[in-house]
Amino acid sequence: MTEIKFAWEAVGGDPALVSRVSTVVRRGALEARLPVRELARGCVAACALAAAELGALRAGLAEVPEVRVDDGAVATAFRSERELLVDKRAPVSFAPLSRFWRTADGWVRTHANYPHHRARLLSALGLPEDATADHVAGRLGERSALAVEDSVHDAGGLAVALRSPEEWAGHGQYAALVERPLVERGRLDAGHARVLAPVERVEGIPLLPASGVRVLDLTRVLAGPVATRTLAVLGADVLRLDAPWLPELPDQHADTDFGKKSATLDLTTDAKTFEELLSSADVVVTGYRPGALDRFGLSPEALAERRPGLVVAQVSAWGAYGPWAGRRGFDSLVQVASGIAAIEGPAGQPGALPAQALDHGTGYLLAAAVLRALTERSYDGEGRFVRLALARTAAWLTDGIQGGPEGEVPYEGADAWLGERHSPIGRLRYALPPVSFAGGPVDWARPPAPWGADAPQWE
Repeated sequence: MTEIKFAWEAVGGDPALVSRVSTVVRRGALEARLPVRELARGCVAACALAAAELGALRAGLAEVPEVRVDDGAVATAFRSERELLVDKRAPVSFAPLSRFWRTADGWVRTHANYPHHRARLLSALGLPEDATADHVAGRLGERSALAVEDSVHDAGGLAVALRSPEEWAGHGQYAALVERPLVERGRLDAGHARVLAPVERVEGIPLLPASGVRVLDLTRVLAGPVATRTLAVLGADVLRLDAPWLPELPDQHADTDFGKKSATLDLTTDAKTFEELLSSADVVVTGYRPGALDRFGLSPEALAERRPGLVVAQVSAWGAYGPWAGRRGFDSLVQVASGIAAIEGPAGQPGALPAQALDHGTGYLLAAAVLRALTERSYDGEGRFVRLALARTAAWLTDGIQGGPEGEVPYEGADAWLGERHSPIGRLRYALPPVSFAGGPVDWARPPAPWGADAPQWE
């Protein structure tokens, strides 16, 4: 339970409430050399307990509902994008140019799932747009890993050299991260937030702790959408906004947009619509590089000035401080830089975690931090910010979690924690939410709609 206690205290929770959590430890769930199962369990438990705490507050319950965390449900949810089927078709997780490559002196991993990232990678390598994987392999084999990392970054693309844990520990970005808490939390203003109405507890109807909470979701890939998907299952009115020229990958959208509305909005030409949405929002969640949205007036301070009492949640790959604060990044790349890939691979070869655990873990922690901020705000009306980074979660995984007992119950696959339903984008098989507490919801109220299909307005 130490990982649960740590995660819960990281989001500001009362340590005494950890006694409300019970676990089902399953042998074989999220097997890895690193304690991935413990990280996943801790993050989901913190989120479920934060939901139960807020639900008890809003429903006037005498005690916080009991939380149950099952490693089977958690392991399945942490692989949700891999468990998804759309009309029985498995999703495409990585594009052909998103992979490990040998370099002249080691390994590098690239990320080119989006067309613009693929184009920038090829440009940095001096290759034409129709270049094949063989062309890329040949070019990368001639260069050092660090030279590739720098040149692709300079071109706006994504490539990271494989580092050992010791090499990462000597990097300036690691030094900047470990000085800060796993979850950064603070007050934004002394304004008066909108008071959330009490939630009536009705027998046979799930308790929805985030009922009536309006969330503006400005996130992409994957931690941010996981967080807002979780807020949606807990009853929040989540409106995801994307730039019209940045469509989401269809399978990724199908996995992470359960329970939400999806709209497009050009912040450069339709700021008025955004301001109207902001004027009645409770939470804004952003998932872009630190500072990338500031020019639109979307820094936490600027948002709070226009909407006192707002909760602003931010998630990024590398964090808001240090030499890599402004870099693009994804879970797979953070694993490579932080030494995780070196730990998980066979001798001389890079490897990977059994799930995008940094994304999912950070996503559930982000949702937990938002829920706790809403609980705290109910007492004083003040706005708050929370901030997380995948690389900081990686440091917790590599440096701060002890592996636990294997458990007597085996993990025999995902079937028990999968759902099926029709949707506007096809018949879906999907991972059910792992956040579970007595009387709480077990599924989303609605499936995902096509990307950008909704109007940019609240329910």
